[in-house]
Amino acid sequence: MALNLPEIRTERLVLRPPSAEDFDAWADFSADEEVMRYIGGTQPRSVAWRTMAMHVGSWHLKGFGLFSVLEQKSGMWIGRAGPWQPDSWPEPEIGYSFARYAWGQGYASEAASAALAWAFETLRWTNAVHYIVSENLASIAVAKKIGSQFLAETSLPPPIAPEQKFLVYGQDR
Repeated sequence: MALNLPEIRTERLVLRPPSAEDFDAWADFSADEEVMRYIGGTQPRSVAWRTMAMHVGSWHLKGFGLFSVLEQKSGMWIGRAGPWQPDSWPEPEIGYSFARYAWGQGYASEAASAALAWAFETLRWTNAVHYIVSENLASIAVAKKIGSQFLAETSLPPPIAPEQKFLVYGQDR
């Protein structure tokens, strides 16, 4: 099955589905303890490969998934952001996470905003949320910056531990 895979360009970024050329940067990102602190913990290279393959597979199974985010100027992979809804996930999510060298530059809000607009316009989503660990103040700030508001606190389905609570921020189209 041939897919028409999107590419989104913002003022500074390119968002496109992940590809094999992204893997070394993805694996480094996945091994960084501070980066992975709120998103499941570090992953060895072999698990990072499986995680990336899962996100690539989401594009084939659902027609959407997290985008690889590249700096437009340098072409460097700096993170991932985009629509995400694994099986049993309560609501469609716009997720975002970036390599530490990309922090503090507004990339997360720029990418998340573009991904949200794409999900609303192209996928025709009527709403989107962000599941955020309460200690992740930077992620909460990004959610607020792109117009999301606090909605609730929840747990997520396995393999997420049931005792792990998430704040739900979201918005309607």
